[in-house]
Amino acid sequence: MSATVDRGRPHVLSARILSVNVVHAVVPDTLGDLDLTAIDKRPVDGRVQVSAPGPAGVGLAGDEVRDTNNHGGPDKAVYAYAREDLDWWAGELGREISAGFFGENLTTASLDVTGAVIGERWRVGEDGLVLEVTYPRIPCRTFQGWMGEARWVKRFFAHGVSGAYLRVRGEGTVGADDAVEVAHRPSHGVTIGEVFDLTTADSGRLQLLLDEQDDVGEALSSAVRRILRARTR
Repeated sequence: MSATVDRGRPHVLSARILSVNVVHAVVPDTLGDLDLTAIDKRPVDGRVQVSAPGPAGVGLAGDEVRDTNNHGGPDKAVYAYAREDLDWWAGELGREISAGFFGENLTTASLDVTGAVIGERWRVGEDGLVLEVTYPRIPCRTFQGWMGEARWVKRFFAHGVSGAYLRVRGEGTVGADDAVEVAHRPSHGVTIGEVFDLTTADSGRLQLLLDEQDDVGEALSSAVRRILRARTR
């Protein structure tokens, strides 16, 4: 886990959006199954519309998803990663990691994204935007090809800091320096980080997530529920 965020106090008053990132250019997918990937995301100025599924699409205006089997859609409309965790990787890899470089739409500050509870809802800014925590990001060969780091997928898993996918519960706009407030946190308490690494997860904790279906709502798809049920058995 990140050494720079206090996991005992994952959400603090200064939690905010540091930058909003959308696709800069589609680039060759050197290791994955795609011809091109939209992983190259970079900060943009001003406010960006964030939409729930509808005629205008889903997610951030101006963004693009090429791997629609594994990214995008209602449950993965927005991806968030903490600046503190990017900084940890920058030190580990000995290279600069700019905002958006992990393909995240929202680079956060003072917010433990991987420590967020599944089904937790964030109120972002003052324009009605509400996002719900849904999934950990699972690293893939496209990500490894983009990073150009040996054994990147294994290293990303080993560090345990996945960032979080988010569902749009209330449409609105987002911009840099928007405050992030936790509007709702399910009582089961199971975090993105716990679901990310099922090989080390506590079966009893995962069962809590399965038992509180009303509390977690739609935050887990049937596919993830099947994985969790298999793991808890």
